[in-house]
Amino acid sequence: MTLISDSIALADFCARHAQVEFITVDTEFMREKTFWPQLCLVQVAGPEEAVAIDPLAPDMDLAPLFALMANPKVLKVFHAARQDVEIFLHLANAIPHPLFDTQVAAMVCGFGDSVGYETLATQLARARIDKTMRFTDWSARPLTDRQLDYALSDVTHLRVVYEKLKRKLDKNGRISWLEEEMAVLTDPATYQTHPESAWRRLKPRSTSPRFLNVLRELAAWREREAQERDLPRQRVLRDEALMEIAAHAPNNAADLSRTRGMSRAFAEGRQGTAVLEAVMRGVARPDSECPTVEQRVDLPKGMAPVVDLLKVLLKMKCDEHGVAQRLVASASDLELIAADDKAEVPALQGWRRQLFGEDALKLKHGRVALGLSEDGRRLRLVPMNEAAPA
Repeated sequence: MTLISDSIALADFCARHAQVEFITVDTEFMREKTFWPQLCLVQVAGPEEAVAIDPLAPDMDLAPLFALMANPKVLKVFHAARQDVEIFLHLANAIPHPLFDTQVAAMVCGFGDSVGYETLATQLARARIDKTMRFTDWSARPLTDRQLDYALSDVTHLRVVYEKLKRKLDKNGRISWLEEEMAVLTDPATYQTHPESAWRRLKPRSTSPRFLNVLRELAAWREREAQERDLPRQRVLRDEALMEIAAHAPNNAADLSRTRGMSRAFAEGRQGTAVLEAVMRGVARPDSECPTVEQRVDLPKGMAPVVDLLKVLLKMKCDEHGVAQRLVASASDLELIAADDKAEVPALQGWRRQLFGEDALKLKHGRVALGLSEDGRRLRLVPMNEAAPA
C-alpha cells in the first residue's frame, strides 16, 4: 500500500507510467461545504503498481499528475467518470484523455442501467468491496490504513473490470458505440455552467414573464456568488427564498427582509443590495426577452398506446442486443418519437437509430408489428404487407 505525499515521489510515479497502455483512476472528494469539489485523494493504478496521491499534503505539486492525465498515449479508465473529470477540468483546465468509462461500457455490454462499481467488481473481478468507508471524511488527516485500502480497491479491481469489458466490446463490435459516449464525456461543453441558465435547475412552474425574468437574474447572481465565495448554492440563498423573491419582486430592503428565513442584516447588507439589483434587472427586462419553460410534450389524442408499443419494442431490442435501456432511450424520448418522426433525440441518431430508432419508426407507421415467435417464448418484429387491404 503506497501513499504519495510529496511532489518528487509523484513525479517519479507519473514518469514510470508515461508509456503504459492504460491506468485506472478514481478520486475522493468533499463538497458539502463548498461549491467546487475539494479534492482529497487521487488513486491511480498501472499494470503493476497502485498508489494513493494526497493532494492536501504540504507543498504538493500535482503538475505531473495533470500531465499524465493529458498524455494521449495512456488510456485513462474511470468508473462513472463525470464527477472525476469535472474535478480535473476545474483544477487543471484540461479533461483527461483518452478516456474509458467502465459504467458506460457495462451499459453497452448489457449489465443494466447505471451499474455500480461494486457490482462490476463482484461479477467481473470476483472481488468484495468494503462499503463501510464510503462516507468517511476524506479531508481528515492522517488517513487510516483502512481508508487507504478501501480507496485503492477502487482502482486495483478496476483493472480487471476494464480488461474484461474491453474484451467484450472487441467481441461484440461495439467499441464505436462507446467512443460516441466518450466523445460527450471529453467535450468541455458538457461541463460548462452558464450562470444565466442556472434558473432552470429550479424547475419553476409559473410561466409569468415577469417572474421568470426576475428568477433568471436572481439565480445567475447566486451562481456567481457561490462560485466566487466557493460556497454551496443553498448556503448563499436557499431555492425557496429565490422563488419567493422572484414571485414578489421586492424593491427595497424592508420588503426583502419579509422573505421567509431571511434576516434583516442580510436584506440591508451587501448581498441584499445585490439581490435587489438583480430583481430590478429582471423587472426591467421586456416580456419578449423572457426565458421559456420547457414544457412536457402533449401527446396527440390516441398516441399513448403508441408510446406503450415503443416501450415494449425498446425492452425487446435491448434484451436482444444486451444493452441497457436507459442508454438507448428515455421515456420522454419515446413520447417525442411518438409525436414526431424527426424528434431531436439520441434514439434517432447514430448506433441507437440502428439498434432501435429505425424499427421504432416502422412500428409507429405500421410497417412492422410485434408478434410472438412460433414457440411463443419471445417477441419478434413481423414485417407487414403494406399492399394488403386494411
